[in-house]
Amino acid sequence: MVEEELAEQDPGADVGERPEGEDPVRRLDLGGECRIVANDAVHDPADRLVDERDPELFEIRHVRIMAVFGRPYPLAVAAASDPLLERLAQEPDQAGLFLDFDGVLAPIVDRPEDAVPPPETRAELERLVERYALVAVVSGRVGADVRARLGVEGVVCVGSHGLEAEPQADRWRRTLAAFAADAPWPQEQVEVKGLALAFHYRDQPDEREAVRRLDAIADSAREDGLVARYGRKILEVLPPVGSHKGTAVRQLLEEHGLRRALAAGDDTTDIDSFAALDGLDVAVRVAVASAEAPSALLDAADVVVGSTDEFLALLRGL
Repeated sequence: MVEEELAEQDPGADVGERPEGEDPVRRLDLGGECRIVANDAVHDPADRLVDERDPELFEIRHVRIMAVFGRPYPLAVAAASDPLLERLAQEPDQAGLFLDFDGVLAPIVDRPEDAVPPPETRAELERLVERYALVAVVSGRVGADVRARLGVEGVVCVGSHGLEAEPQADRWRRTLAAFAADAPWPQEQVEVKGLALAFHYRDQPDEREAVRRLDAIADSAREDGLVARYGRKILEVLPPVGSHKGTAVRQLLEEHGLRRALAAGDDTTDIDSFAALDGLDVAVRVAVASAEAPSALLDAADVVVGSTDEFLALLRGL
């Protein structure tokens, strides 16, 4: 735990005491650059993996970096000024770009069916497809859905968090569909994404109560042999096949013989994509930050941008 005295805090106050009306999530100012927010008092499922592979990988207690100024995070950089990005762009015919869709290419919206990338982003992808050896979108959505929403020829789309590249995952489709139909959750907030389910709670009036109910759904999923984990205002349920975004990225790297790559994401599942770049000659991991972004994603990133607009600016420098 990092402790720092707040400038406005009464120096005689007891530890944990706060002025009346102050938010219980205490912000600590570090030199005007960023803040460290101690989230111990807040149930934050974005940093938890309710995942049989390693259920203790992340805990509820953690520290998150947040911004003081209008830009969400102070680490956003222009491509031309970052040495790693410059190295990647020097040999584009030997490099691959691996991008998430929601929260990276398309802004997060209240209704998933409304998510689309801006025309400027589509134009950049068209340029990058001609310049780089591989441009791929590895998303939690169904690959065909991503392909239709992008509308850019030449982009490789792998859906269901990379599970579409795993033949063994297909036999779990009926189990997932039945689980989604029987789950005690509003059906209009259940998204069946081929080989993955998403239980959305962004619009729930009581988030703590929603997470409590989703924890019970996660327990039921594990009892049925499935994997459950939290993302950005969602609980995801997936087949237990050991494949993820990282395995899909690694497979594409090997198929194309690439030793240079960039991976960009905004959520817990994108940490696997980041790890897939380990050992490459040039590896750039870009996190698109938000108030919902897990701290582990930011810790694993080489470059942090504060929005989809800032990520678009980064793409323009590649």
